[in-house]
Amino acid sequence: MQAPIGVFDSGYGGLTILKELKQQLPQYDYLYLGDNARAPYGTRSFDTVYHYTLEAVEWFFKQGCSLVILACNTASAKALRNIQQLDLPTLAPDKRVLGVIRPSSEILGQFSFSHHVGILGTTGTVQSQSYPIELSKFAPEATVFQQACPMWVPLIENGQHEGPGADYFVKLYIDQLFAQSAQIDTVLLACTHYPLMAKKIQSFLPENVKLVTQGDIVAKSLAAYLQNHPEIDQNCSKNGQIQFYTTDNPTSFEEQGTVFFGQKIAAKHTDLA
Repeated sequence: MQAPIGVFDSGYGGLTILKELKQQLPQYDYLYLGDNARAPYGTRSFDTVYHYTLEAVEWFFKQGCSLVILACNTASAKALRNIQQLDLPTLAPDKRVLGVIRPSSEILGQFSFSHHVGILGTTGTVQSQSYPIELSKFAPEATVFQQACPMWVPLIENGQHEGPGADYFVKLYIDQLFAQSAQIDTVLLACTHYPLMAKKIQSFLPENVKLVTQGDIVAKSLAAYLQNHPEIDQNCSKNGQIQFYTTDNPTSFEEQGTVFFGQKIAAKHTDLA
């Protein structure tokens, strides 16, 4: 039975990934779930994020999805490996769960000439050390410098990210990152919320520093994955449709989600249990 590709995030950020998936792979159906009732994930423990994410993955499987994308860096960092290695073999050996960290790590090193790479992410993503671990495989010559930016998601979700009030916290974290190394020439926005602040972040970066967002990378990686795994691709429905679900208030989700997705959306409520 064919079903949509599942796209999961703790809240709204994954909509920036879904937006790019829709642009590059418009023929597929997508089922988006934001666990807004329990967001944010960035400050929660590994165990909590793992259990929340596993519940979401099981929800997608109940909807028939054969492929689920964790469009959330924190969930990818704290839950993906356990789900892939411990749960899928018994829960659903014929289904697949992918994240956003590996695709980004596979090509990030290609952008850097100095081999000094900066990561801006949530506290949870930074503490997980997922990017240094993954980049050591794909770009062993790279030295990775990380900076947690705990104020950025609240600024974005409260609609304050474009105003002058955000400038202090953008400059603060960028200064802290470059205090670790002045040779950083490539910076990854390792949180799917952050593209909404990309122009402001770029304005505070030193000249000639490349700012990398994840949407395009993840979309290209998914296209290659589906081409290389026809047995998964044939289970993905292709009617160009998208459904949106949230564990919280659908009206609030529609208002906020429109900002992230770039067009109006209609959402429904679901309980994961």
